[in-house]
Amino acid sequence: MCTLQLVLLQVFFLMLPEASRPQPSSSPSGAVLTPSDLGPGTQGGTLPFSSVGTATPRAVLPGISTVGPTLVAPTAPGNRTVDLFPVLPICVCDLTPGTCDINCCCDGDCYLLHPRTVFSFCLPGSVRSSSWVCVDNSLIFRSNSPFPSRVFMDSNGIGQFCVHVNNSKLNYFQTLQEVNATNFQALATEFGGESFTSTFQTQSPPPFYRAGDPILTYFPKWSVISLLRQPAGVGAGGLCAERNPAGFLESKSTTCTRFFKNLTDSCILDPALDAASYYNFTVLKIPRGMTDLQNMKVPVTLVSPADPPLLAGNTCQNAVSQVIYDIETNGTFGIQKVSVSFGHTNLTIEPGASLQQHFIIRFRAFQQSMAASFTGPKSGNPGYIVGKPLLALTGDIRHVMTLMKSQGNGICSVKRHEVQFGVNAISGCKLRLKKADCSHLQQEIYQTLHGRPRPEHVAIFGNADPAQKGGWTRILSRSCSVSAMNCTSCCFIPVSLEIQVLWANIGLQSNPQAHVSGARFLYQCQFRQDSQQETEVSLTTLVNFVDITQKPEPPRGQPRMDWKMPFDFFFPFQVVFSRGVDSQKGAVSPILILCLLLLGVVNLEPK
Repeated sequence: MCTLQLVLLQVFFLMLPEASRPQPSSSPSGAVLTPSDLGPGTQGGTLPFSSVGTATPRAVLPGISTVGPTLVAPTAPGNRTVDLFPVLPICVCDLTPGTCDINCCCDGDCYLLHPRTVFSFCLPGSVRSSSWVCVDNSLIFRSNSPFPSRVFMDSNGIGQFCVHVNNSKLNYFQTLQEVNATNFQALATEFGGESFTSTFQTQSPPPFYRAGDPILTYFPKWSVISLLRQPAGVGAGGLCAERNPAGFLESKSTTCTRFFKNLTDSCILDPALDAASYYNFTVLKIPRGMTDLQNMKVPVTLVSPADPPLLAGNTCQNAVSQVIYDIETNGTFGIQKVSVSFGHTNLTIEPGASLQQHFIIRFRAFQQSMAASFTGPKSGNPGYIVGKPLLALTGDIRHVMTLMKSQGNGICSVKRHEVQFGVNAISGCKLRLKKADCSHLQQEIYQTLHGRPRPEHVAIFGNADPAQKGGWTRILSRSCSVSAMNCTSCCFIPVSLEIQVLWANIGLQSNPQAHVSGARFLYQCQFRQDSQQETEVSLTTLVNFVDITQKPEPPRGQPRMDWKMPFDFFFPFQVVFSRGVDSQKGAVSPILILCLLLLGVVNLEPK
């Protein structure tokens, strides 16, 4: 009888639902990194621990590799250098076509093999996402995983052995790399080898410019190495500071003011007024070009007249008022082309004369295509970025949706405000009316409200292409009638425009992308008698962004990692009757069969 009962207990254990058995723990929530020693054969991880988006781990037995999910890593054919930050299929931070966006590690216009050696950090979404997969540390005896691994302590003080792996589910635009016969040898070369590797490696300074590095110049007349300067204003008066260096890949515009005690002498002698002082040098392609000046010098090309200043009577002619440098780069290959253009002005010689100068430096990719320069900057890639301009389309012309802007006296200005995505705004001004018929008066007010040209479509995403009509949605609009009914001398004119934009986030919660679902123009009109002698009318424009994002349902709770096998014999019955029948359909039948068997054994026992 005892033997039979033991056999039945073993059968009962095998019939237990899988959810009741001990499971390997997932990523500990709120785990804190501790200086625990690494297990034998592990590699020290350097990235911060994250418990978001981890895959379900598998228990690791002694001597078995914890490979886990599919490896996502660039191939390394032959002895080529491995690209640790490969370009993603869609680069969300690539906002300027043909130009290297700073700290965007996946921008193809940067031509960078190792972006972190050039940028101080990588913008979110520009590198492949990664995560940690964890199991209870007591299950691990030895690990020979090719991934970096660490031991973490959760909030309950339980040690968790975690492996740092790439998880494509955390990146909306990432694609998995398959291991096949073609790239197997390359991956084996990259991740194979000894378990212990030296972490101390001495590296020589990189032979190329980093973002923000000063640009070296060479003056052949004096054989002197110097820096490319971009004067900037300092102090309350904005005086020109000459020793402000220009930063590599940092397109910037500065303005400063110069005061002259004796403009008669300064007109001829001051180099700041002479265009020749802004191009009488060459630029070094890379910082190490000092060792080979003959092949690393890039001349500064003139694209506008650069006449020297001339003193004519009481006027200093051809004084430099604006300097624009256009620098073309080719990633780590350095600067390939430099051009400069000037703006000139005439100064009247008088006591206390002053001059305001503008200095602009622009960077773009070498041999930039015409198509990229035609499309203009993006407002997101692909989803809109809050604060970026709202893109509009009229015919085949892409432009920015704008708002009215008033002058100091309240009259409508020719200049207009840009409509920024996600930013509600209101603007108003007074329009001076001209004597005209009702149709022309309406047309003038409409153009003042919505700008020229009138927007017909709005871009769904921030990287919409005018050639792809599917990336734009039509703007709904209702205009005022030409004349009011039962009134032959009345004109129905618009006085207010409300721009309503419906938008929503789509994609994964780890990388949401904002897109425009629809837009419409709502006009408010009023009657105006033709006999009225009003000379101006007050106009108002409002912009309202409405979020219609539908949030997903929260995930269900997961089993805690500190659950263990219960000692209560009636535990499975409690699980079945405490939980829903739908979640334990597979566990009811085995338990009922077990009850019937036990009942039969009791009945067979001799009395």
